[in-house]
Amino acid sequence: MNEPLNASEQLSEPEKERSKYLDNQDFNKIKTREDLEHVLKAKKKSYNKALFNIDYEHQLEQLQIELVKLQRWIADTGQRVAVILEGRDAAGKGGAIKRFTEHLNPRSLRVVALNKPTDLEMKQWYFRRYIKELPNAGEMVFFDRSWYNRAVVEPVMGFCTEKQYEQFMRQVPEFEHMLFEDGIHVIKIWFSITKEQQRKRFDDRRKNPLKQWKLSPVDEKGQEMWDRYTYYKEQMFAHTHTTFSPWTILKTNDKKIARLESIRHVLSKFEYSGKENANTTVLPDPNIVMRFHRSLYHLL
Repeated sequence: MNEPLNASEQLSEPEKERSKYLDNQDFNKIKTREDLEHVLKAKKKSYNKALFNIDYEHQLEQLQIELVKLQRWIADTGQRVAVILEGRDAAGKGGAIKRFTEHLNPRSLRVVALNKPTDLEMKQWYFRRYIKELPNAGEMVFFDRSWYNRAVVEPVMGFCTEKQYEQFMRQVPEFEHMLFEDGIHVIKIWFSITKEQQRKRFDDRRKNPLKQWKLSPVDEKGQEMWDRYTYYKEQMFAHTHTTFSPWTILKTNDKKIARLESIRHVLSKFEYSGKENANTTVLPDPNIVMRFHRSLYHLL
């Protein structure tokens, strides 16, 4: 005689899937933290993770309020701000930019993510296509990759010659010094991810139909050519980390923490109106966000 099925085994596959999530009946039971813990355990969910996610959403909201204040101050004072987000593929640059910008005024904000140069652009001075994207007065511009393509991606993948690479490395400190002298605030952040975490995120992208577009042949090469990327990344830091345009390293194995800390880092660079009334800390965690010279003692 067959054993009777327990309640979970009697459910259809769609019902099993729905049973993993909290419903209205569950929420009606929750009055205290102990109730929440009991419900989450019944659903086989992590109580600590749930609390972390709640805290993350609260901190993100408060930091985005500060970004709105910062943007208003930038517009009122005519500042020009360029935030450069660089890093290996799948390090979380795009996700961070989304959280930076989702509540900002699009009239004084741009996100720049250039395609590969055209035939005409390839015959021009390398920096020309980026100069026209620099911020106007009162504007913030986020670069999802930048002129630093030529420092790492292009030489690794063979998209530039050795002569072009060497010329770029000579010119970029001078170029950034001109930007500094002209009053443009350039904030350079390197999103640092481990090889194992990058592999995991690539696997997630392959499985998720909404993220498959993010995976390209160049991305796939990132794992194969990890050490070569590391070499050129270290050369880039050594030659382009300057007092007037320093590199900041951000550990990004945890995406949510990286998003919060990247926002804090940008906020910490300005004394904008209303900053003293922030309902969350606007100073980044020095164990997550660090200047390049300090990061030498940490895994990049």
